[in-house]
Amino acid sequence: MKLLSFFLISTMFLNAQHQDTMKQATKPNILWIVSEDHGPHMGAYGDTFATTPNIDKFAKKGMCFNYAWSSAPVCAPARTTLWSGISGPSSGGEHMRSMSPYPTEKNMFPKYLRDIGYYCSGNGKEDYNLSTPKGVWDESSNRAHYNKRKPGQPFFAYFNNTQSHEGHIHDITRTAKNKRKPSLHDPAKVKLPKYHPDCEAMRLEWAAYYNSITVVDSIAGKRLAELAEAGLEDNTIVFYFADHGGGLARNKRWPNNAGLQVPVVVYFPEKWKHLAPKEYKAGGRSDRLISFVDFAPTMLSIAGIEPPKWMQGHPFAGDYQTEEQPLVYGFRGRMDERSDLVRSVSNGRYVYLRNYMPQFSQGQRLESQIRLPFSSTAAWKKLYDQGKLNKAQSLFWDTPKAPEELYDLKNDPDEVNNLAKSKAHQDILKKMRKAQQDYALAIRDVGFIPEHERFNTNMAPYDFGHNEKLYPFERIFSTAEIASFMNPDDVCELQKRMTDENIIVRYWATMGMMMHGKKAVSKSKKALKKALSDTSDDVKIAAAWALVKYGDDPETSKEALVLLSELAQRKDNVFVVMSALTALDDCGIKTASLKHEFANWSTTPEAPNKRYAAYPQRLMKSILLRYGIPVKNVK
Repeated sequence: MKLLSFFLISTMFLNAQHQDTMKQATKPNILWIVSEDHGPHMGAYGDTFATTPNIDKFAKKGMCFNYAWSSAPVCAPARTTLWSGISGPSSGGEHMRSMSPYPTEKNMFPKYLRDIGYYCSGNGKEDYNLSTPKGVWDESSNRAHYNKRKPGQPFFAYFNNTQSHEGHIHDITRTAKNKRKPSLHDPAKVKLPKYHPDCEAMRLEWAAYYNSITVVDSIAGKRLAELAEAGLEDNTIVFYFADHGGGLARNKRWPNNAGLQVPVVVYFPEKWKHLAPKEYKAGGRSDRLISFVDFAPTMLSIAGIEPPKWMQGHPFAGDYQTEEQPLVYGFRGRMDERSDLVRSVSNGRYVYLRNYMPQFSQGQRLESQIRLPFSSTAAWKKLYDQGKLNKAQSLFWDTPKAPEELYDLKNDPDEVNNLAKSKAHQDILKKMRKAQQDYALAIRDVGFIPEHERFNTNMAPYDFGHNEKLYPFERIFSTAEIASFMNPDDVCELQKRMTDENIIVRYWATMGMMMHGKKAVSKSKKALKKALSDTSDDVKIAAAWALVKYGDDPETSKEALVLLSELAQRKDNVFVVMSALTALDDCGIKTASLKHEFANWSTTPEAPNKRYAAYPQRLMKSILLRYGIPVKNVK
């Protein structure tokens, strides 16, 4: 009897194990091959200057998406959206770096694949820009590989290639010796976009950029060959894509089409073609608009999991694929030490950008881009300072930015002719503007919260942003809209909102005075002086910024300057220090009375994460350079 019981239990166990194995075998493997910092500059996308034989060959048996967008024009915020299925401005991961808590009771999509039996391996950067929730990977390391899974277990594997990162591009202009090295792509034959000046450094780095794409193409070829050699090609859905647009300035870090469009090539083997996008055809091309927010729900859909409602993207493959979407969205937040807030939207032909901090140029001085004296960015800025650039080439450095930008990719692929004021384009401008506004409201964009206030909440930004009582977003958003459109008729309304009970509303109303300039500041002198005593440091900084930069009363301006200098030397809050230094830097020579003190300032405040440590020093360097003060090594 005992023997019979043991036999029955064993049979039941083996049966359950067999059923589980069979269930797993009915799931496709998924392989991601991801490269950094490159747009669709590949043969498969019609670029005859590119040398990309492996992806070109792969595209002939797979399908290319003609118009795919990353979500952000820089790596970490793009990954935030990619892995979560939540747009960076909604989760709080829009800044480079954000380092905020992950949304409560939510996870990255590989965790949900693991829950149904997938083996998930991540070989490459994590750097998700938010805290990493538990249980995402079976293994995440530079040794992670799908070959470590159990026999018959389906896998999701991610391989990230860094060899096309901007750092490798800059290497070519790092030394004179590097400049003399032979290049696979002849710098003299590079076709420069209209926004880049024709100079040696720019041609060298564009050639180096094409060289780097050839390198990652070769690596991708090896990954594909490895899959085939393992006999897994017929059971694996493969994605090749890049994390955002090209690595040169005005592509990387700027959320227009050049900064956001990426190559996406997918392959669905015969066995899994029923899961492919409806328009899938071997060697074909899709005009469907997709972006990174769609990838997480798409992976779940491919695996047979209904994507949770909180995911903000739309599956473009699998059992739960949706109809094609009419628009894709992008964003830009703080880039390292430099603040900004830009949102973008495209319908595939037109690209609309909304600049909520127009006081900053596209090309703010960013240490990582301009520190090398022979880099293309440094050479470009030098030509700008010398007055040797045309209008299209100068746009990157000009201030203020236009509140709105609209580009027609069909007639202006380099995005240099802003149509926002064109009478013939007012209908499409209004449609795109409303689309951007509707999306911000739908996802409850938390990018409008000053970072100091954000960290003060001790909550995940997503959770805070979805609490209407704590974050009355419609009122906040409308204030930011009024502030940054810079319509003189709105000054009185901004004055009223400077006394709002909500700190964030007061912040944007006060920033609006600074954005509106001299007349608005003069008209609002009393309100701004009162704001110097606000309970919020962010409001104080905004008021002081306006009074130092545009104030016409010497005593009040001096009081404001003293306040900024005190806040810039705080030891307890990196975000307050960065905001104050940003204001001082923007005020230019209006800070001259402090120039003999600057060299003695200590700008090493406490920070919630070590990644922030160098940012105040970089901002301080910019101020010191203006006055010719020697600068110590800055990271």
